[in-house]
Amino acid sequence: MCLILVAWRQHPDFPLVVAANRDEFFARPTAAAARWDDAPQVLAGRDLEAGGTWLGVAANGRFAAVTNVREPGVPPGRLSRGKLTRDFLTGGDSPGTYLASVDPGAYSGFNLLVGDADQLHYLSNRDGGVRELPAGIYGVSNHLLDTPWPKLAAAKGRFAQALGQLPAPDPFFAILADREIVPDQALPRTGVPLEWERLLSAIFVVSPAYGTRASTLVMVGRDGAVRLEERSFGPGGGTLQSSVISTAV
Repeated sequence: MCLILVAWRQHPDFPLVVAANRDEFFARPTAAAARWDDAPQVLAGRDLEAGGTWLGVAANGRFAAVTNVREPGVPPGRLSRGKLTRDFLTGGDSPGTYLASVDPGAYSGFNLLVGDADQLHYLSNRDGGVRELPAGIYGVSNHLLDTPWPKLAAAKGRFAQALGQLPAPDPFFAILADREIVPDQALPRTGVPLEWERLLSAIFVVSPAYGTRASTLVMVGRDGAVRLEERSFGPGGGTLQSSVISTAV
């Protein structure tokens, strides 16, 4: 997952709203968002290579999402980062207790957000310890929480405005579909070639082999009802399918 926008206790009817894009190589096998057969309370897509997920929500309102930290040349961790989200969604520990149990050294660089009806927490193994997040609007891409990369700053501003149009989903998907490339002078320098910095500077990434594979909107109502809407994409950004999964309290 390469862009996550979160509104925590910013709307009277929807205490948690998440809009996110997952960027990945198209060759990596993936299952679209659905209820998991082996954990029916989980609503999420699934990485079929390692068995985890980049983002998901449970019927009881538990939420988890992860992005990688862009650090070319660093040896990979021994465990898949998708395990971090999977284990929280299928478990019962509070967000803080769960994150305290994570072995940061077992994974490549990550940003992890986990929450439930009462708390939202953040952990990066490149940025110190566990943080409980107060009410607010947050964003993370492939550096640390709220690093002001141009695409993240632009997306956060538009995301805040879209909250006023809830429960309409289209304003959020319009943000996630933005393919604008950032001018060279504003690009971050993350150690990848300039061609890749340009490609990855867009909110919605398009290329033949790598790009945005899913855009996801999660809304958790104050009554506990959960709605997850996902749009999946193929090489070149063409739409493959759309799905909506919801639970009623």
